[in-house]
Amino acid sequence: MNRVQLALRVPDLDASVAFYTKLFGTGPAKLRDGYANFAIAEPPLKLVLIEGVHGEATRMDHLGVEVETTEAVRAATARLSEAGLATDVENDTTCCYALQDKVWVHGPGQEPWEVYVVKADADTGQPATAGGCC
Repeated sequence: MNRVQLALRVPDLDASVAFYTKLFGTGPAKLRDGYANFAIAEPPLKLVLIEGVHGEATRMDHLGVEVETTEAVRAATARLSEAGLATDVENDTTCCYALQDKVWVHGPGQEPWEVYVVKADADTGQPATAGGCC
């Protein structure tokens, strides 16, 4: 199943996890130091929470589309390149506590988007940064 990803940089991870657990009626699929993600079935959404700086407002970190296969990432890369967008490919990268293949593009307001596949879970790996990982 493909789904849209929304990654938020939040000032209080524990409070945010509690809030989004109540909002969507499900707990995190993955919870690590400074990081949580929710695999929400309805509506289909991958919500990622990345611990930011206490006292700062929550902000959008990056957006993404999670796909099922590396071939889907490659197809997205080809389609985006053919459409004239600059792409940044990362294969076999450990990011957001997962081994991933991905491609990054930026929207007209410099908003970072990734198309990615999770190949395996990982015990290490920093949360993504806006437009890049680790």
